Amino acid sequence: MKINVEEGLDKAFLPDGRHEVEITHVDEGTSEYKGVPFFACRMENEEGFVNQRFYTSPAGMPILLELFRAVGIDAKADKDLDTNQLVGKRLAIEVGDYTYNDPETGNEKTLKQASHFEAVK
Repeated sequence: MKINVEEGLDKAFLPDGRHEVEITHVDEGTSEYKGVPFFACRMENEEGFVNQRFYTSPAGMPILLELFRAVGIDAKADKDLDTNQLVGKRLAIEVGDYTYNDPETGNEKTLKQASHFEAVK
C-alpha cells in the first residue's frame, strides 16, 4: 500500500513541555457526547503540532478567554469573538497528556492537550 503524505501532515505531535506555537487552522463542531459546540485550533511549530478543542459552554468559557487574551484579543461582554481572528496568532502553551473515561464506552482514553496559554514576549 502506498500512502500519500500531504504537506502539513508530515509532523508528529508536539512533545510534552512548554512550546511557542502558531495557530494555523480553526475548525468548528459539536461534541460527540452532549452536542456542545466547540472550535478546535491546530497549534504548531517546527517540532510538531497539537489540536485543542475549546468548548463554548459556560464551563469552557474561562479557558476560551485565556486563549484569546494570550493572543492579544480582548473579550468584552455583549461582543462576539471571531475564531477566524486566531489564525496566524502566536502564543506559548504547555503540552501534556489528558486521560479521561469515555462516557459512552467507559474506556479510558488519553489525548495530547494544550493548556496554560500565555502571550509570547
